[in-house]
Amino acid sequence: MDILAPAEQEGTKAVVKTWFKKPGDAVRADEPILELETDKVAVEIAAPASGVLSEILAAPETEVTPGTVLGRIAEGAVTSVTAAAGPKAAQASAPRAVAALHDPELRLSPSVRRLVREHDLDPRSLSGSGRGGRLTRADVEAHLSGAGPAETQPQPGIRRVPHDSMRKRIAEHMSHSLATAPHVTAVFEADFSAIAAHRAAHKGEAPLTYTAYFVSAAAKAMEAAPFVNGRWYEDRVEVFEDVNIGIGTALGDKGLVVPVIHRAQALSLFEIAHKLAELTEKARTGKLSRADVTGGTFSISNHGVSGSLIAAPIIINQPQAAILGVGKLEKRVVVRDDQMVIRPMAYVTLSIDHRMLDGHQTNAWLTRFVDILESWPA
Repeated sequence: MDILAPAEQEGTKAVVKTWFKKPGDAVRADEPILELETDKVAVEIAAPASGVLSEILAAPETEVTPGTVLGRIAEGAVTSVTAAAGPKAAQASAPRAVAALHDPELRLSPSVRRLVREHDLDPRSLSGSGRGGRLTRADVEAHLSGAGPAETQPQPGIRRVPHDSMRKRIAEHMSHSLATAPHVTAVFEADFSAIAAHRAAHKGEAPLTYTAYFVSAAAKAMEAAPFVNGRWYEDRVEVFEDVNIGIGTALGDKGLVVPVIHRAQALSLFEIAHKLAELTEKARTGKLSRADVTGGTFSISNHGVSGSLIAAPIIINQPQAAILGVGKLEKRVVVRDDQMVIRPMAYVTLSIDHRMLDGHQTNAWLTRFVDILESWPA
């Protein structure tokens, strides 16, 4: 029985991170047997049948594509097994400290657990500087930066932080998007008075963040320019009926992930708010599933929450056609009916793939999006 890499990976590369079993070990159907990581999420692959792991065909740190045969399971007991990737792969497939990663006494955070696993370290051999001696990410990075030969050590005052596989995948994805799609960005300004009033009036009814309003308004704005909710191919474009909106969620120094709210056009504002809160919590605790990060047709970057006014261009999440950016909300003096007034304002941008979208469609979409926000009913 073949163990296959999942077919639904949005075209991103995946890297084999950890085999939980070694050749010759017994496995049960649906038992996690290895872990893959993409630029978006770590995914545990379950055994497709009960038996014995007879072959490992993809060693740790091997890049695999959807449908790749990772290994094989033989039914019943076998007397001899092989790791087709070679003795080194078989040895690498059983990291020294897999059991320690989930030791409750160590209380490892998800980011520390991933970094330890990536570099095949035994967390029990490292000294922790956190509260109660808990191992921190900085402790692991300090160990790694001092682990190389003396002649390769950085100069005083320089701290080396090795790239982890998620950061590498993000870098590849961003570089590919910018090299593939001619990016153009349009900038509008939006008055948040109406949605601020609505949010205050319904405080306590749902976790109403401004992002929930952006998702709802973006889904409705697709009616003004449907191609914004599409994808470019060399011989065609595809325009989707369902608006599946990905929300960029920062993970600190680890980068970001993009959980997806599926069929946003069919959800109420309050349903979007609850779904958004659920996905954000799962993203920050490392519990996103593959289904949570796939199928996106459009993306939103609410970069204003970290203080920026405008970001342009925001790199498009390939193979999508556009991404919305929302800048910092601040009170500004604006002119209304020939009078200067103070209003809560923010810049909104739409970065587009100019192969698929032109200025007319871009501006039509942003005009509709801003109009929805500014005329939100009380």
